[in-house]
Amino acid sequence: MNILINGVGGPTPRSIARTIRQYCQFENVKLIGTDINPVAYGLYEDDLYDQTYLVPPAGHPDYWPAIEEIIEKHNISLALVHPEQEVMAWSKRMEDDKTPCKVMLPSHSMSELLVDKSKMTEVLKDSGLVPESYVFNADIKRFEDLEATLTYPFWIRATSGSSGLGSLKVENRDALTHWLHINPSVKHFIASTFLPGRNLAVKLLYHKGKLLRSASGERVSYIMSKVAPSGITGNTSFGRLLNESGLVEQAVKAMELLFEYTGSEKHGFFTADFKEDETGHPYITEINVRMVAFNLSFAAGGANFTEDIIRLLSEDSSFDRTYKMYEFEPGTIFLRDVDAEPKLMNEKDLKT
Repeated sequence: MNILINGVGGPTPRSIARTIRQYCQFENVKLIGTDINPVAYGLYEDDLYDQTYLVPPAGHPDYWPAIEEIIEKHNISLALVHPEQEVMAWSKRMEDDKTPCKVMLPSHSMSELLVDKSKMTEVLKDSGLVPESYVFNADIKRFEDLEATLTYPFWIRATSGSSGLGSLKVENRDALTHWLHINPSVKHFIASTFLPGRNLAVKLLYHKGKLLRSASGERVSYIMSKVAPSGITGNTSFGRLLNESGLVEQAVKAMELLFEYTGSEKHGFFTADFKEDETGHPYITEINVRMVAFNLSFAAGGANFTEDIIRLLSEDSSFDRTYKMYEFEPGTIFLRDVDAEPKLMNEKDLKT
């Protein structure tokens, strides 16, 4: 089986590749990697990938010719696509034409909706599942409407992008104005009620109209959190694997509304992020149209979504298509750091 992994310079594709090498039981698997950055570390991980390629970015006229040449040369069976721009390109190709190999992605309309956090929030605003929010441009001149919607402090972030782009707890108008000035690359922001509680995630795997797998976890702290004013860098350093069926139900409820809105088949892998208010009530802050970087930690705990996806794309007749919420030993946590393998352990074993 030859598998294409896109964006190998990022932590999520690296996590997926390591999951295949360490926790999947497939025989004779070859991993072929691509990235658009010539200094991407993953392009040179010869112990992880059998071969890697520098390719043009999605949207470039030479992107598809390069990808198709790689797929043909290596007889690629399936692709695991995770950079958002490539997700958009592949889902569009699904809509307009047949993709050059098998891939597990939702419809283009769903991908487009979820990549833009403000659009997703707008669709769900009357559901009670998302916090009170307000979308505005970076060149905003009048703050009165924003301040009439939300009281300080509130949370702001970029409407698109990953790794906590543009995110900050804003205490007053001066702080907001300064933050807009020092983030010139962000053109559109979304402001939301500040939620001080737990930072949670629910993973959902749908296949051809049916929810097959789910799991939940908590992000407690982030790698290199001190370099970000918000403390959020997008890469979890300490997290918990949870067994919260109620949280999963909330995520499924949101997905039902989004599938209905887009008219999409229930298909693809999603990561729904939640933040709790001061009473412990969870609200959805975004839904990723892909896995996230601590995928390997979930696989180590027994929730191997990467293997599930590969088996489904390979039409493995032995795969159990009965719905399952992955559950973990109570107290299971994971620790991650830069250039280090994650560690799984029980929280009671932390040194005190």
